[in-house]
Amino acid sequence: MMNPVEKLLSQAPLIEEKIGYSFFDRQLLVLAFVHRSFYNEHQDLVQEHNERLEFLGDSVLGLIISDYLYRQLPHEPEGHLSHLRSQIVEAGSCVQFLHKLDLAEYVLLGRGEKMNDGRGRETILADLFEAIIGAIYLDGGIDEARQFFFRHFQSDMDQHVQTPTRNWKAELQDYSQKKYQKPPTYRVISETGPDHSKVFCVAAMIDEQQVGAGGGSSKKEAAQAAAEDALRKLGVIEDGKG
Repeated sequence: MMNPVEKLLSQAPLIEEKIGYSFFDRQLLVLAFVHRSFYNEHQDLVQEHNERLEFLGDSVLGLIISDYLYRQLPHEPEGHLSHLRSQIVEAGSCVQFLHKLDLAEYVLLGRGEKMNDGRGRETILADLFEAIIGAIYLDGGIDEARQFFFRHFQSDMDQHVQTPTRNWKAELQDYSQKKYQKPPTYRVISETGPDHSKVFCVAAMIDEQQVGAGGGSSKKEAAQAAAEDALRKLGVIEDGKG
């Protein structure tokens, strides 16, 4: 009977078909799917987990998206490009990308994580997506990583460029500067969950008064939610739209 790593290797051709890329070094492909919880329980089978690969993939993805936005939007200022990039590379987007590839079932998890279907699970899938990009980059270079991404997600990128999500923090700052002559500030109210799947709650403050609050899997995501909540409570927007 095959162990989980051997089984994953046997499924490599199917995974490569879904990805649209064939690895020269399939050990990199396997590594992308090794979660820390599996490594902790199976150090007899694997020597590393995918967090270093995810770290690399995060930077590669950021470069790919930055290059795309720079070329596609030649007249947009840096601030707008940064906001668009943050929308595209944030964890929620990466989870959606991973689900489109239909690869979630292959991730190698420890016993405890297999039972977790909540927010921690989503973080694992976002990290897996970035690890896959990191693996492709190491195996084939930046051009292969770029081709992989746009082969699958060109339409998503086009949609982001044509109908970008609003920058609630920028809108709240503009409102606060005009009405109170000072910018809003953001304060972390709480952090819950383990290190690999934290949930942040952030308050939006104007003149030391809390005007909104929001949560998210990163401080940046939670701050955007807090700014949107503040704009609604202040009557600047209605039903989150304006």
